[in-house]
Amino acid sequence: MLIEQPSKWLRWIYPSALWRMDVTEHSVYLTFDDGPIPESTPFILDTLKEFGIKATFFVVGENVKRHPELLERIISEGHRVGNHTYNHMGSLKHYIRTYMNNVEKCNLLVNSDLFRPPHGWMWIGAYNLLKRRYKIVMWDLVTRDYSHLLNAFDVFRNVVLYARNGSIITFHDSLKSIEKLQYALPASLRFLIDQGYKFKTF
Repeated sequence: MLIEQPSKWLRWIYPSALWRMDVTEHSVYLTFDDGPIPESTPFILDTLKEFGIKATFFVVGENVKRHPELLERIISEGHRVGNHTYNHMGSLKHYIRTYMNNVEKCNLLVNSDLFRPPHGWMWIGAYNLLKRRYKIVMWDLVTRDYSHLLNAFDVFRNVVLYARNGSIITFHDSLKSIEKLQYALPASLRFLIDQGYKFKTF
């Protein structure tokens, strides 16, 4: 299975989740997970502003609690915000009730109808509860900008190789990713623009 693009069986497990948008539209959906933090969010926002592009930020509640001004900036600059749990909690390591309480704790801060599970996994019971209240947004392309096995050019190359109509593209607003994003994010945006893609939010 390619890590960069989820396999059909994974999409089958969570059929109501958004994995890819309209395949007939020459558009992509940029998403950023795990922020906001002062070490990376300002650079990402500055870059998006430079290119005139809007994105969706799936934020972690405890980061929002520490840096509310960054959430305010994300919203004020016209980006969308989604729930990524309060503590970047992995569903499979916790009881469903504990997980749902963590999601709701984050939503008290972000008030969003969008949710993305950390690590891309949920217990089916949690999924069935979450889909009643949220649009669950997964991805069509994960850039793997968090991986210590990849350099900045590798991250950019993943966008070049795997972006397609309707792709939900996932970058990470994190300490693991920011050094690579200094090159990979603007390079990816230039490539996508040159290819004629439009940028949309959910």
